[in-house]
Amino acid sequence: MKVAFAGSFAVRLLDAVRPLLSVPCSLLVEEDETAILPRLADVDVLVSMGFTAAMAAAAPRLRLVQVPGAGLDRIARDVLGPRTRLANVHGHETAIAEYIMGAMLALSRSFAAVDGALRRGEWRSQWAVGAAVPALWPELAGRTLGILGFGHIGTALARRALAFDMEVCAVRSRAAAAVPEGLQFLGGPDRLDELLARSDHVAVTLPLSPATRNLLDARRLALMKPGAYLVNVARGEVVDEVALYRALTSGRLAGAAIDVWYRYPVSAEPTPPANRPFHELPNVLMTPHVSGWTDGMMRARAGLIAANIARTAHGEAPLNEIAPAP
Repeated sequence: MKVAFAGSFAVRLLDAVRPLLSVPCSLLVEEDETAILPRLADVDVLVSMGFTAAMAAAAPRLRLVQVPGAGLDRIARDVLGPRTRLANVHGHETAIAEYIMGAMLALSRSFAAVDGALRRGEWRSQWAVGAAVPALWPELAGRTLGILGFGHIGTALARRALAFDMEVCAVRSRAAAAVPEGLQFLGGPDRLDELLARSDHVAVTLPLSPATRNLLDARRLALMKPGAYLVNVARGEVVDEVALYRALTSGRLAGAAIDVWYRYPVSAEPTPPANRPFHELPNVLMTPHVSGWTDGMMRARAGLIAANIARTAHGEAPLNEIAPAP
Protein backbone atom coordinates (compact mmCIF):
# COMPACT_ATOMS: atom_id res chain seq x y z
CA MET A 1 0.00 0.00 0.00
CA LYS A 2 1.26 3.43 -0.90
CA VAL A 3 -0.32 6.30 1.03
CA ALA A 4 0.25 10.01 0.35
CA PHE A 5 -0.37 12.76 2.90
CA ALA A 6 -0.71 16.04 0.97
CA GLY A 7 -1.26 19.54 2.34
CA SER A 8 -0.28 21.11 5.63
CA PHE A 9 -3.34 19.95 7.56
CA ALA A 10 -3.03 16.32 6.44
CA VAL A 11 0.69 16.28 7.21
CA ARG A 12 0.02 17.45 10.77
CA LEU A 13 -2.05 14.31 11.38
CA LEU A 14 0.63 11.90 10.18
CA ASP A 15 2.43 11.40 13.49
CA ALA A 16 -0.84 10.41 15.14
CA VAL A 17 -1.85 8.07 12.31
CA ARG A 18 1.49 6.29 11.81
CA PRO A 19 1.54 4.20 15.03
CA LEU A 20 -2.04 3.06 14.38
CA LEU A 21 -1.38 1.60 10.92
CA SER A 22 -2.06 -2.13 10.88
CA VAL A 23 -0.95 -2.86 7.31
CA PRO A 24 2.47 -2.31 5.71
CA CYS A 25 2.52 1.12 4.05
CA SER A 26 4.89 3.25 2.06
CA LEU A 27 4.22 6.84 3.09
CA LEU A 28 4.68 9.96 0.97
CA VAL A 29 4.52 13.35 2.65
CA GLU A 30 4.19 16.74 0.95
CA GLU A 31 2.92 19.95 2.53
CA ASP A 32 2.31 21.51 -0.90
CA GLU A 33 -0.68 19.82 -2.54
CA THR A 34 0.51 20.73 -6.03
CA ALA A 35 4.00 19.34 -5.40
CA ILE A 36 2.56 15.87 -4.74
CA LEU A 37 1.31 15.53 -8.33
CA PRO A 38 4.42 13.87 -9.84
CA ARG A 39 4.42 11.30 -7.03
CA LEU A 40 0.81 10.11 -7.31
CA ALA A 41 1.17 7.61 -10.16
CA ASP A 42 1.23 4.52 -7.92
CA VAL A 43 -0.56 5.89 -4.83
CA ASP A 44 -3.46 3.85 -3.42
CA VAL A 45 -4.72 6.28 -0.74
CA LEU A 46 -4.52 10.07 -0.77
CA VAL A 47 -5.06 11.87 2.54
CA SER A 48 -5.79 15.48 1.64
CA MET A 49 -8.23 18.30 2.27
CA GLY A 50 -8.20 19.07 -1.47
CA PHE A 51 -8.72 16.95 -4.57
CA THR A 52 -8.52 18.36 -8.09
CA ALA A 53 -8.80 17.21 -11.68
CA ALA A 54 -5.00 17.34 -11.88
CA MET A 55 -4.74 14.96 -8.93
CA ALA A 56 -7.26 12.59 -10.47
CA ALA A 57 -5.31 12.51 -13.74
CA ALA A 58 -2.02 11.93 -11.93
CA ALA A 59 -3.31 9.04 -9.78
CA PRO A 60 -4.73 6.24 -11.96
CA ARG A 61 -4.35 3.64 -9.17
CA LEU A 62 -6.08 5.72 -6.53
CA ARG A 63 -8.61 3.74 -4.50
CA LEU A 64 -9.45 6.17 -1.70
CA VAL A 65 -9.43 9.92 -1.18
CA GLN A 66 -9.45 10.29 2.59
CA VAL A 67 -10.36 13.81 3.67
CA PRO A 68 -8.76 14.42 7.10
CA GLY A 69 -11.56 16.84 8.03
CA ALA A 70 -15.32 17.00 7.72
CA GLY A 71 -15.63 19.65 4.99
CA LEU A 72 -15.77 18.65 1.33
CA ASP A 73 -15.77 22.13 -0.18
CA ARG A 74 -12.30 21.64 -1.75
CA ILE A 75 -13.04 18.17 -3.12
CA ALA A 76 -13.92 18.00 -6.82
CA ARG A 77 -16.20 15.01 -6.46
CA ASP A 78 -17.12 14.97 -10.14
CA VAL A 79 -13.56 13.99 -11.17
CA LEU A 80 -13.27 10.96 -8.89
CA GLY A 81 -12.59 7.83 -10.94
CA PRO A 82 -14.98 4.87 -10.88
CA ARG A 83 -12.56 2.90 -8.66
CA THR A 84 -11.94 5.77 -6.27
CA ARG A 85 -13.92 6.04 -3.06
CA LEU A 86 -14.27 9.16 -0.91
CA ALA A 87 -14.47 9.40 2.88
CA ASN A 88 -14.22 12.14 5.47
CA VAL A 89 -13.77 12.18 9.24
CA HIS A 90 -15.55 13.72 12.19
CA GLY A 91 -14.45 13.37 15.79
CA HIS A 92 -14.35 17.14 16.26
CA GLU A 93 -17.89 17.63 17.48
CA THR A 94 -17.04 17.59 21.20
CA ALA A 95 -14.20 20.06 20.73
CA ILE A 96 -16.24 22.49 18.66
CA ALA A 97 -19.32 22.26 20.87
CA GLU A 98 -17.15 23.10 23.88
CA TYR A 99 -15.58 26.01 21.96
CA ILE A 100 -19.01 27.45 21.14
CA MET A 101 -20.16 27.25 24.76
CA GLY A 102 -16.95 28.95 25.88
CA ALA A 103 -17.27 31.62 23.20
CA MET A 104 -20.84 32.44 24.19
CA LEU A 105 -19.74 32.84 27.81
CA ALA A 106 -16.67 34.90 26.91
CA LEU A 107 -18.65 37.26 24.68
CA SER A 108 -21.72 37.75 26.84
CA ARG A 109 -19.68 38.18 30.05
CA SER A 110 -17.05 40.47 28.40
CA PHE A 111 -14.17 38.35 29.69
CA ALA A 112 -11.56 39.89 27.38
CA ALA A 113 -12.52 43.47 28.30
CA VAL A 114 -12.65 42.98 32.05
CA ASP A 115 -9.43 40.93 32.00
CA GLY A 116 -7.61 43.66 30.10
CA ALA A 117 -8.96 46.36 32.39
CA LEU A 118 -7.99 44.54 35.59
CA ARG A 119 -4.46 44.02 34.30
CA ARG A 120 -4.29 47.84 34.24
CA GLY A 121 -5.68 48.07 37.79
CA GLU A 122 -9.14 49.14 36.60
CA TRP A 123 -11.99 47.38 38.40
CA ARG A 124 -14.99 47.17 36.06
CA SER A 125 -17.19 45.73 38.77
CA GLN A 126 -19.35 46.49 41.76
CA TRP A 127 -16.14 46.69 43.83
CA ALA A 128 -14.84 49.79 42.06
CA VAL A 129 -14.47 52.98 44.11
CA GLY A 130 -15.67 56.22 42.58
CA ALA A 131 -16.77 54.61 39.32
CA ALA A 132 -20.10 53.61 37.87
CA VAL A 133 -21.21 50.04 38.46
CA PRO A 134 -21.28 48.13 35.15
CA ALA A 135 -24.51 46.80 33.75
CA LEU A 136 -25.47 43.30 34.82
CA TRP A 137 -24.19 40.65 32.45
CA PRO A 138 -26.69 38.22 30.97
CA GLU A 139 -26.74 34.55 31.91
CA LEU A 140 -26.99 31.87 29.26
CA ALA A 141 -29.81 30.22 31.19
CA GLY A 142 -33.14 31.16 29.68
CA ARG A 143 -31.60 32.58 26.51
CA THR A 144 -32.27 31.07 23.10
CA LEU A 145 -29.55 29.43 21.03
CA GLY A 146 -30.21 29.00 17.34
CA ILE A 147 -28.10 26.36 15.58
CA LEU A 148 -27.60 26.54 11.82
CA GLY A 149 -26.81 22.98 10.79
CA PHE A 150 -27.74 20.00 12.92
CA GLY A 151 -25.20 17.31 12.17
CA HIS A 152 -22.55 15.94 14.53
CA ILE A 153 -21.58 19.39 15.85
CA GLY A 154 -25.09 20.77 16.15
CA THR A 155 -26.27 17.70 18.03
CA ALA A 156 -23.34 17.84 20.48
CA LEU A 157 -23.87 21.57 20.98
CA ALA A 158 -27.59 21.21 21.65
CA ARG A 159 -26.93 18.72 24.48
CA ARG A 160 -24.53 21.12 26.17
CA ALA A 161 -26.75 24.17 25.70
CA LEU A 162 -29.72 22.33 27.20
CA ALA A 163 -27.54 21.46 30.20
CA PHE A 164 -27.03 25.24 30.62
CA ASP A 165 -30.83 25.65 30.70
CA MET A 166 -30.90 27.40 27.33
CA GLU A 167 -33.78 27.24 24.88
CA VAL A 168 -32.55 25.59 21.67
CA CYS A 169 -33.87 25.65 18.12
CA ALA A 170 -32.16 24.51 14.93
CA VAL A 171 -32.44 24.36 11.18
CA ARG A 172 -30.83 22.01 8.69
CA SER A 173 -31.08 21.22 4.99
CA ARG A 174 -34.24 19.15 5.52
CA ALA A 175 -36.79 19.36 8.30
CA ALA A 176 -36.85 16.47 10.75
CA ALA A 177 -39.83 14.16 11.07
CA ALA A 178 -39.27 14.02 14.82
CA VAL A 179 -37.83 16.82 16.94
CA PRO A 180 -35.12 15.68 19.40
CA GLU A 181 -36.14 15.94 23.04
CA GLY A 182 -35.65 19.40 24.49
CA LEU A 183 -35.49 21.35 21.22
CA GLN A 184 -38.05 24.05 20.51
CA PHE A 185 -37.98 23.07 16.85
CA LEU A 186 -35.77 21.43 14.21
CA GLY A 187 -36.84 22.88 10.89
CA GLY A 188 -35.75 23.13 7.30
CA PRO A 189 -34.40 26.18 5.46
CA ASP A 190 -37.86 27.77 5.43
CA ARG A 191 -37.56 28.38 9.19
CA LEU A 192 -34.15 30.07 9.08
CA ASP A 193 -35.57 33.59 9.30
CA GLU A 194 -37.69 32.58 12.29
CA LEU A 195 -34.65 31.10 14.04
CA LEU A 196 -32.63 34.27 13.52
CA ALA A 197 -35.40 36.49 14.85
CA ARG A 198 -35.89 34.57 18.09
CA SER A 199 -32.28 33.69 19.00
CA ASP A 200 -30.04 35.51 21.46
CA HIS A 201 -27.05 33.48 20.24
CA VAL A 202 -26.62 31.97 16.78
CA ALA A 203 -24.06 29.23 16.07
CA VAL A 204 -23.14 28.49 12.46
CA THR A 205 -22.11 24.84 12.07
CA LEU A 206 -23.23 23.95 8.54
CA PRO A 207 -21.00 23.06 5.56
CA LEU A 208 -20.11 25.47 2.78
CA SER A 209 -21.94 24.82 -0.49
CA PRO A 210 -23.46 26.92 -3.28
CA ALA A 211 -26.66 27.00 -1.22
CA THR A 212 -24.95 28.20 1.97
CA ARG A 213 -22.41 30.67 0.57
CA ASN A 214 -23.32 34.13 1.98
CA LEU A 215 -26.38 32.53 3.58
CA LEU A 216 -26.20 35.12 6.33
CA ASP A 217 -26.25 38.28 4.26
CA ALA A 218 -27.21 41.81 5.25
CA ARG A 219 -30.93 41.04 5.15
CA ARG A 220 -30.65 37.99 7.38
CA LEU A 221 -28.23 39.57 9.83
CA ALA A 222 -30.74 42.39 10.20
CA LEU A 223 -33.32 39.83 11.32
CA MET A 224 -31.29 38.96 14.39
CA LYS A 225 -32.22 40.51 17.70
CA PRO A 226 -30.44 43.77 18.50
CA GLY A 227 -27.69 42.77 20.90
CA ALA A 228 -27.50 39.14 19.75
CA TYR A 229 -24.25 37.21 19.39
CA LEU A 230 -22.95 35.17 16.45
CA VAL A 231 -20.46 32.29 16.57
CA ASN A 232 -19.10 30.95 13.26
CA VAL A 233 -17.20 27.65 13.30
CA ALA A 234 -18.30 26.48 9.84
CA ARG A 235 -16.68 28.39 6.97
CA GLY A 236 -16.12 32.12 6.73
CA GLU A 237 -17.98 32.43 3.45
CA VAL A 238 -21.26 31.25 4.98
CA VAL A 239 -21.51 34.75 6.49
CA ASP A 240 -21.16 37.76 4.20
CA GLU A 241 -17.98 39.50 5.33
CA VAL A 242 -19.01 43.10 4.66
CA ALA A 243 -22.47 42.63 6.17
CA LEU A 244 -21.01 41.05 9.30
CA TYR A 245 -18.47 43.81 9.76
CA ARG A 246 -21.16 46.47 9.44
CA ALA A 247 -23.47 44.67 11.88
CA LEU A 248 -20.67 44.59 14.44
CA THR A 249 -19.48 48.17 13.97
CA SER A 250 -23.01 49.55 14.07
CA GLY A 251 -23.80 47.74 17.31
CA ARG A 252 -26.62 45.80 15.71
CA LEU A 253 -24.84 42.66 16.91
CA ALA A 254 -23.39 42.76 20.41
CA GLY A 255 -20.48 40.57 19.37
CA ALA A 256 -19.17 37.65 17.37
CA ALA A 257 -16.73 34.81 17.82
CA ILE A 258 -15.09 34.00 14.50
CA ASP A 259 -12.97 30.87 14.10
CA VAL A 260 -13.21 30.52 10.30
CA TRP A 261 -12.02 33.21 7.93
CA TYR A 262 -11.98 34.85 4.53
CA ARG A 263 -8.21 34.67 4.00
CA TYR A 264 -5.79 31.91 5.00
CA PRO A 265 -1.97 31.79 4.98
CA VAL A 266 -0.16 30.75 1.82
CA SER A 267 3.29 31.52 3.23
CA ALA A 268 5.03 32.05 6.56
CA GLU A 269 4.39 35.80 6.33
CA PRO A 270 1.80 37.37 8.69
CA THR A 271 -1.65 36.95 7.15
CA PRO A 272 -4.63 39.13 8.09
CA PRO A 273 -7.62 36.77 8.16
CA ALA A 274 -10.10 39.09 6.48
CA ASN A 275 -10.42 42.03 4.13
CA ARG A 276 -12.19 44.09 6.78
CA PRO A 277 -10.37 45.10 10.02
CA PHE A 278 -12.18 42.80 12.44
CA HIS A 279 -9.06 42.93 14.62
CA GLU A 280 -9.86 46.53 15.51
CA LEU A 281 -13.28 45.68 16.95
CA PRO A 282 -13.51 45.15 20.73
CA ASN A 283 -16.64 43.00 20.39
CA VAL A 284 -15.01 40.28 18.28
CA LEU A 285 -13.33 37.14 19.62
CA MET A 286 -10.86 36.02 16.93
CA THR A 287 -9.33 32.54 16.78
CA PRO A 288 -7.32 31.01 13.88
CA HIS A 289 -9.54 28.02 12.94
CA VAL A 290 -8.67 26.04 16.06
CA SER A 291 -12.10 25.25 17.52
CA GLY A 292 -11.71 21.56 16.69
CA TRP A 293 -7.97 21.21 17.38
CA THR A 294 -7.95 19.08 20.53
CA ASP A 295 -6.46 15.83 21.77
CA GLY A 296 -9.82 14.08 21.50
CA MET A 297 -10.23 15.15 17.90
CA MET A 298 -6.76 13.91 17.03
CA ARG A 299 -7.35 10.48 18.55
CA ALA A 300 -10.68 10.06 16.78
CA ARG A 301 -9.46 11.21 13.37
CA ALA A 302 -6.18 9.33 13.44
CA GLY A 303 -7.99 6.13 14.38
CA LEU A 304 -10.50 6.47 11.57
CA ILE A 305 -7.88 7.33 8.94
CA ALA A 306 -5.73 4.36 9.95
CA ALA A 307 -8.79 2.10 9.88
CA ASN A 308 -9.73 3.27 6.38
CA ILE A 309 -6.22 2.66 5.08
CA ALA A 310 -6.49 -0.91 6.38
CA ARG A 311 -9.98 -1.34 4.95
CA THR A 312 -8.76 -0.17 1.55
CA ALA A 313 -5.88 -2.65 1.67
CA HIS A 314 -8.39 -5.43 2.38
CA GLY A 315 -10.79 -4.31 -0.37
CA GLU A 316 -13.44 -3.11 2.07
CA ALA A 317 -15.56 0.05 1.91
CA PRO A 318 -14.25 2.90 4.09
CA LEU A 319 -15.95 4.20 7.18
CA ASN A 320 -17.73 7.53 6.67
CA GLU A 321 -17.92 6.91 2.93
CA ILE A 322 -19.36 9.82 0.94
CA ALA A 323 -21.74 8.93 -1.87
CA PRO A 324 -20.60 9.79 -5.42
CA ALA A 325 -21.64 13.17 -6.76
CA PRO A 326 -25.03 13.01 -8.50
